[in-house]
Amino acid sequence: MGAMVHDETAPPVSERTRVVIIGAGQAGLSVAYFLQRLGLKQGDDFVLLDRGPSTGGAWQFRWRSLRLGTAHRVNDLPGMSELGLSFDTADKTAPAKDVVGDYYDRYERHFGLRVRRPVDVRGLHDLGRDLAVRYLDARGESHEIVTQVVVNATGTWGSPFRPWYPGRDDFEGRQITTAEYTDAADFEGQDVVVVGGGTSAVGFLLELEKVAKHTVWVTRRPVDWVDQTELGVEMRVSAVDEQDAAAREGRALPSIVSGTGIPISRRHRAGIDRGVLVDRPVFTSIEKTGVRFADGSFEHADAIIWATGFRAELRHLAGLKLRTAQGGLVVERGASKSDDRLFFAGYGPQASTIGANRAGRIIARQVLLTLSTR
Repeated sequence: MGAMVHDETAPPVSERTRVVIIGAGQAGLSVAYFLQRLGLKQGDDFVLLDRGPSTGGAWQFRWRSLRLGTAHRVNDLPGMSELGLSFDTADKTAPAKDVVGDYYDRYERHFGLRVRRPVDVRGLHDLGRDLAVRYLDARGESHEIVTQVVVNATGTWGSPFRPWYPGRDDFEGRQITTAEYTDAADFEGQDVVVVGGGTSAVGFLLELEKVAKHTVWVTRRPVDWVDQTELGVEMRVSAVDEQDAAAREGRALPSIVSGTGIPISRRHRAGIDRGVLVDRPVFTSIEKTGVRFADGSFEHADAIIWATGFRAELRHLAGLKLRTAQGGLVVERGASKSDDRLFFAGYGPQASTIGANRAGRIIARQVLLTLSTR
């Protein structure tokens, strides 16, 4: 969404509600669904805000070639069965962004979730008993919602992480993050360095194989390929437990992939055999026309794709000073331990789509309890 012209000195249009949910992806919609089930009404009791121009949460921004069959599994939203829809039976040949966007659109309309979009939440302000959520609408006009509780469900897509290496800012070629990747054709005939050890990096390399002149895959740690059958409940639970521990202790959240590895499908195995999916240790520096490795070797690059993950999108909460010295937030079962007016859906152990669904129910109940005591 492009920059909006606005006058932040203008007095905001103000209103009042009991709960504001920021973000209408999987986590935000799940919380809204359960709030309705518990008797809260859209508008009077809760308001849903979303920065995206359309439905689908972060999926609306993903590259067109991504399909549900090759992406992380998308779990159904709670209550989606009422519509006769399921991602398990969705069209695996259509772009994932279109399928998810369509299903979420039907879901919002079916349950009457009148999401306000696109809006740019600029900040939360402490009013003492209540919080003020200030945002700009699509015309750049300022608004303020005074509320008792805020559920932050902004996810991570709006905050891609690009690590710093010596010379990074001197590189003369193109640098993009996962969030900016749109089509492999953009790199036709180019030398491309892909950085990152997750599923997005793997997908980019396979797409670029027949388009780019040459690709190099670099990772901070060796890729842990695991058999599909090994990526079971135990490994997933372990990775979620690590996220949960970090959130409870206020530490920066670890990567999910680092705790689970990457499942090795037949497509991945073939890519390894062809030499496309063979990683090497990350470079030590970046030069104007390429990257330099610890052994002194040099790889020319026209472009660098930073598939290096995301961080929780929390800039709008900066004014509340919630971050710990360890760089994280102290969150337990979705509730902020620093401010009882704040809840976090889709944060840490809830980041997966199934985690977001479970968190929706838990957070909705806690929100109702909080409202009853205020």
